[in-house]
Amino acid sequence: MKYLVTSALPYANAELHLGHVLEIVQTDAWVRHKKLQGQDALYFCASDTHGTPIMLKAKEQNLAPEDLVNDMKIKHEQTFKKFNVDLSNFHSTHSDESKDLVYDLYNKISTNKHIYSKDIQQLFDDQENIFLADRFVKGGCPKCQADDQYGDACERCGTTYDALDLLDPISTLSNTKPSVKTSKHYFFSLSAFKDFLQTNIDNFSKQDPVKHKLSEWLDGDLNDWDISRDKPYFGFLIPGEEDKYIYVWLDAPVGYLSSIKNWCEQNDIDYDQLMNAEDTKLIHFIGKDIMYFHLLFWPATLHAAQLKQLEEVHVHGFMTIEGEKMSKSRGNFVLADEALNYAEADFYRYYICSKLSNDISDIDFSLEDFVQKVNSDLVGKFINIVSRTIKFVHKIGNGKIISDSSKLNQSFAGRYEQIIAFIDNREYSKAIKEIMSIADEINAYISEQEPWNLAKEGKNDECLDVCSEAVQVFQSLNTLLHPFTPEISKRVQELLNQTDLKYSNIFKPNIDEINEYSHIIKRLDIKEVNKLVDSL
Repeated sequence: MKYLVTSALPYANAELHLGHVLEIVQTDAWVRHKKLQGQDALYFCASDTHGTPIMLKAKEQNLAPEDLVNDMKIKHEQTFKKFNVDLSNFHSTHSDESKDLVYDLYNKISTNKHIYSKDIQQLFDDQENIFLADRFVKGGCPKCQADDQYGDACERCGTTYDALDLLDPISTLSNTKPSVKTSKHYFFSLSAFKDFLQTNIDNFSKQDPVKHKLSEWLDGDLNDWDISRDKPYFGFLIPGEEDKYIYVWLDAPVGYLSSIKNWCEQNDIDYDQLMNAEDTKLIHFIGKDIMYFHLLFWPATLHAAQLKQLEEVHVHGFMTIEGEKMSKSRGNFVLADEALNYAEADFYRYYICSKLSNDISDIDFSLEDFVQKVNSDLVGKFINIVSRTIKFVHKIGNGKIISDSSKLNQSFAGRYEQIIAFIDNREYSKAIKEIMSIADEINAYISEQEPWNLAKEGKNDECLDVCSEAVQVFQSLNTLLHPFTPEISKRVQELLNQTDLKYSNIFKPNIDEINEYSHIIKRLDIKEVNKLVDSL
């Protein structure tokens, strides 16, 4: 089986924040987990580069849009690497591969008669002389009346709508009331795929809240999708047009495929053969705010073009900071790179994953809880195992553990299997809780056996046996923690001379001579971490 795994494409008008990290690390953890199982898993992503916001951001910075998106692509990719993400490829939707694949998709859909044009009324900013894209108009939700909602969907109730339906719309560009003008637009016949989407709900998602939301949408009217935008616009022109552009949400998901294609070109792999193989699975990780696009529009367009269908979409909730949704206006918008000034990447990875389940609930990032959990779990429980035992292995055993001291490790085999199953099902919080429960038990075992007293009493064989048993379990826990804390896991590997990291070796430990102990991680200082808030 070959898993082609993606996370949502970060938009190229800003640097990444901790909300992006939530999605990135859970995707990376799952990919690393699959590799530990012996599966062929690859992680692809790209910068999402088209649309009016990019054009305006470039104008604001006195840059060409192409220069802005190229610069941001570099920054995005660097941030992924800083958070220890094992990327196979990071690309851009503003690329030759994307253009070719977008036009291929568009032309196939058009040939199959699922694209048509008609004149529509559209909001227009008379002051800025521009048709207003969905995200450049705000007003009240036509269904729940929530204020300050964008022109495409309500963040409160999840309803999608036309910007014309907004209550008291205001242009976010000029803060003026827009007028209404007529323009020719192109539409994708989404309504024609209602039966297909209803039939495949269970194939696209295994998450009950997601399936319920999809059913709710499909039980109502499924409106055809406006897939064009008027100039000025940064993107790909609609074939045969000079002032009509392909809407970013039609070309953005193609960025998943273009990143894969770019990787194939770099590695001399046949893209079409890879994508059409029966054992190739396309897996997406996304936030719940973009379910409509990924679970209705995207599979419908793939089906209309008779292209390979996605296998499954894993949906997650948002991140809040100290109980409030991240927002620049609230002053709690934490840039990912900035966060690394106060704690190492694996600490954030661990904390985020320790709160993640396979539902779509939001998770809260609390600085105090973050510090407590890292210090308690990673330092006080996990690393504490080896820091308490390794000196005796070197003093008594010259750095060599007793290779057949694995009875204790074998006693946890059933629990190891459960942890692996938890990770496979993206129940990371349960997996981590169980890992730390075992770590607690091993520390209790060490306290009960008192190897320091055994050494004092000259019971060297007993002391070495106890420490070897503990180290064997420690190496198994290190493997299980690897998806969440890959850099820390690497340091432990070097300490233990642990090779060939995979789940199968949990049950048959493959370590012998280990190195002398050196500090692997440093405890967090709440005073230092609090500076993260002070920096906002």
